[in-house]
Amino acid sequence: MSAIPCPSCGAVGMEIFYELERVPVHSVLLLPTREEAIAYPRGDIRLGFCQACGFISNTAFDPSLHEYSERYEETQGYSPTFNAFARRLAEHVIERYDLHGKDIIEIGCGKGEFITLLCDLGENRGIGIDPAYVAQRSLARPSERVTFITDFYSEKYAHLRADFVVCKMTLEHIHQTAAFVGMVRRTLADQPHTTVFFQIPDTTRVLEEIGFWDIYYEHCSYFTPGSLARLFRQCGFDVIDLWRDYGDQYLMIEAQPGSGAGRTFPGLEDDLDRTAAGVATLRREAPQVLHRWRSYLNDQYAAGRRVVLWGSGSKGVAFLTTLGIEREITYTVDINPHKHGMFMAGTGQQIVSPTFLREYRPDVVVVMNPIYRDEIQRDLARLGVSADVVTVEMFASAVTGA
Repeated sequence: MSAIPCPSCGAVGMEIFYELERVPVHSVLLLPTREEAIAYPRGDIRLGFCQACGFISNTAFDPSLHEYSERYEETQGYSPTFNAFARRLAEHVIERYDLHGKDIIEIGCGKGEFITLLCDLGENRGIGIDPAYVAQRSLARPSERVTFITDFYSEKYAHLRADFVVCKMTLEHIHQTAAFVGMVRRTLADQPHTTVFFQIPDTTRVLEEIGFWDIYYEHCSYFTPGSLARLFRQCGFDVIDLWRDYGDQYLMIEAQPGSGAGRTFPGLEDDLDRTAAGVATLRREAPQVLHRWRSYLNDQYAAGRRVVLWGSGSKGVAFLTTLGIEREITYTVDINPHKHGMFMAGTGQQIVSPTFLREYRPDVVVVMNPIYRDEIQRDLARLGVSADVVTVEMFASAVTGA
């Protein structure tokens, strides 16, 4: 047991259970040369588990190593599967909170696709705030309804009024989670009827599936439903709703400023024992899963079979760097055209478009996110590429019996 305090609840004694050394500190920067990609700055991961609240944190995280700049390319908006989910989510919150002609703020808006969708569908007014927003790389149609601020969100924006505050896939990048959520609560001190909506990865699946590909430096904070709800109540929010979505990969919370009460969700929140068991599973089984993947890829290479990854984002970088894969895989495929010709941080594989596979003719395609398997198989069929398609969790399932 360490003397490290939990960034979420403040309890001392986080239990270190998973460690990686010298991993790339960024996974989705546009890196135009293999040399730059291999030499990109690195940091360590030491995941600590708080037995008091269930939160998991990279206790070795150094925020000074991060570069959220115009080189950051995180959009998932080129995927029809993801776009269908985003539209369904936008329609859900618009209907539930009557977001018509309202003011909306998105913290960590990325390239602005979701805030623009909310404003277009509900005829709302929006402000998107993100240090890595680049208009020229946004898939969102330019809209007079939305203004973008290229900056980190802070209390200097407390003067901005909003009926609805969105923060999607951002909190997991913030180390001092209680400080951040508390800051958001303070900015809403005189806006008691404002609803906040946060979306983050759900760590329950990562632990139970031995999802080592979902553990990387940019994600320094890992939540389960219980630890997320406890944090929001501790910071003075009343929880309205809590649920999983997108194949149980994403965790959603809706809340309003209050006294830390609101609804409770016993079936989801009472997860401390389950999280502790998941921590033990990952610690025990991860070495075996890593060994199976290394053996499989070495066997494919020895047999002269070409293997490609499909998905050059953070999962792909974590997969390659955790396994130490270089020669066994030469190319990573991505549908985002801004990534084509770039290179994977840490291991240096070149990122190519799907059409490249017509000539390359891979024998195996490893899908980095199983939710896209059907979409990828349709793309391969359209290209006339016949290959074994496997998903990243296949050996985790064998080990855990899932």
